[in-house]
Formats: sequence, C-alpha cells, structure tokens
Amino acid sequence: MKSRNVIIAWFAFALPVLILAAVLWRGPGDAAAQQKIVWKVQSAWPANNLLHISAVELAKMVEDMSGGRLKWEMSAAGTIVPAFEVLDAVNRGIIDASHAWPGYWAGKNSAAGLFAPGPGGPFGMDREEYLAWLFAGGGLELYNDLLQKELKMNVVVPVFTTSLPYWEPLGWFKKPFTNLDELRKMRFRTSGLGMEMMKTMGVSVVTLAGGEVIPALERGAIEGAEWAIPSHDILMGFYNVSKNYYMPDLRQPASYQEVLINKPKWDALPKDLQAIVKWAGMAEIIRMTAYSVDQDSKAIEELEKKHGVKILTTPPDVLKAQLPAIDKVYEVESQKNPYFAKVLKSQKDFASRAVPHAQKIRPPIDVVVAHYWKK
Repeated sequence: MKSRNVIIAWFAFALPVLILAAVLWRGPGDAAAQQKIVWKVQSAWPANNLLHISAVELAKMVEDMSGGRLKWEMSAAGTIVPAFEVLDAVNRGIIDASHAWPGYWAGKNSAAGLFAPGPGGPFGMDREEYLAWLFAGGGLELYNDLLQKELKMNVVVPVFTTSLPYWEPLGWFKKPFTNLDELRKMRFRTSGLGMEMMKTMGVSVVTLAGGEVIPALERGAIEGAEWAIPSHDILMGFYNVSKNYYMPDLRQPASYQEVLINKPKWDALPKDLQAIVKWAGMAEIIRMTAYSVDQDSKAIEELEKKHGVKILTTPPDVLKAQLPAIDKVYEVESQKNPYFAKVLKSQKDFASRAVPHAQKIRPPIDVVVAHYWKK
C-alpha cells in the first residue's frame, strides 16, 4: 500500500511537468504549422485575360499545397497600381508579389527584354530550348542579378511560370496589307525588344498596357496591335474591332511570365513554403501549356466560323526584314549595355549547342501535316 501511495504521489507531481514539457516541445512546431501568411498580390493583366487567370490558378495551388498557410489575395491590373508599375510596387512593398512579364522592364534595362524572350528565339531557340536555358543554363540566376544588382530592386524571382506554347502572331489590323511598305504606314502596338525590332524595320510603334489596346484600336489611335496567342486574344475581344489576323511572326517567341516577390517577404518565408511557391510555379507551366494548346485550336475555329475573322499569312518581306532588324537591335543594345551583352552571350552559347541538335533530331513535321491535314 505504501509503495502504491508513493507511485500515485510521484505521478501527481510528475504529470503536470510532463504535460508542460510536451507543450513546450510541441508548441513551436505546432505554431509554425498553423501560422497563416497572407500576401497582397497583383498581376499585370486584366481580370478576363488568361494570364491573370493563370495567376489565380497559381495562387490556388500555393494555398492548397501549403494547407492554407500561405494565401495570395490576388487582384488584377490597376486594382492597386497600374500594370507597368508592379515591379516598383513589389520593390517598395506596396504589394508583396506580382505575376508579370519581363519585357515590360526593358525601359529600365534593355536586358530585361531578353527574358521576354527576345525576338528570333533568340538565335532560333524554340520553347524547349529557351526553357532549358532558363532553368538549366543559368537564365534564372542572370535575371535575378539583373533585378537585384543592375536595377537595385529589393525583389526576387524564384521561378518563371505560365508558358505560352506558341510564337505569337504578328497581330490584328484594321485593314489588310500586302507588304512591308504598307505596314510602315500604320501605327502598331507592341512591346519589349519586339518594339525595337519593328522600329528598326521602319514601323511606327507605340506601347500600351493590355486594357488600353482594344479601345485604342477601336477609336483609330492605332491601326494594328499584337497581344498574345489566339486563346488569349479572343478573350480580349480583338475580333470586335478587327477582322484581319496575321501570322506567323518572329517578334515574340513562346514565352514565360515571372513571379516577382518582395525580397524581405520571400526571405521571411519558411523553407517549405518557398519550395511550394517554386514548384507550384513550375507546375503551372505544364497546366497552362496544356490548356493553351487545347484552347488555341478552339479559338481559331471560333474566330473564323463565328466572328468572321480572316486568318492571313504575314507577307514574306515582313518576315525577311525581321532577322536583320533583330541582329541590328542586339548589336546596338550590346554596345550600349554590358549586361545586355552578357545575357545575350549566355543565350547564344547555349543556343549554339541546343538549336543545331534540335534541328537534327526533330522530324520534318511539315511532311506529317501535309500527309494528314492538307487537302
């Protein structure tokens, strides 16, 4: 009986201590697991644009994968700041993050246009080769150096995302044209290094944010404009103001968007949440690519059959003039901007291996297309 009383007394003393120890041992981990982080995020896109929808999907992935620990309060362009000001807003902490496009920052440093990516591929790189340069050839590191060391921005890009799988068409035009001389008489909306290429070709160009493009075409402030690929353009409503859709083009290869994050906010994230943001972005490349391929073919059918849009072939002399114009833009910018030259060299070195190999290993798909689909 005495020993039983001793045991009971010991438990009476020890149990509260054990409970307290368990709380202290488990507490920090539990608190971290339950911590809710909410970021204010604005995209650079109108709410009905597929790029903004991609940003919304990415935010959902981050929240789901983190079990609700990291939530992005997502808003469209202009909600907090204008589209072209999201980089500065992230830098200053006005917003915590943004889903945007590197080509918009070419005015701050022309090297940003090479991450758009630049016209011509660059150097014939298609989607796969450029993706490889970004994630295996040092491109992502070069872009962060551009933002942080060259532009002195307190911003980090942990991942590129939102693949557009096709090269963009030349664009939408109020009236048909048959050659470069006629194109030179029009005012054309474009952006990034593609704008410099078109300038070098003698085309009159202007830059407008996404929400301004359709109204400008409608009122005649411009006679032509490009935006993205058919699945995106149809949502913008280009068919309401133009029936002439020209493709292909060398101005804008298959592209990727960026996830801009305020660096102190990023550094404060636990490592597992950082990994979730990074790999959610990579997953969105696959989802958006699949969705765009499916939607693009449907969009072209709808544009032609329902909205009376004419899918027209870009005049050969326009495409022919683009290559020397691209070379000239790259030469001029390399001479003016050492960092542009550094990035361009990295891309050219990578392309010198990847592009010839791709050309050798890819079959002549035109033969297959002709066999199955050309009547």
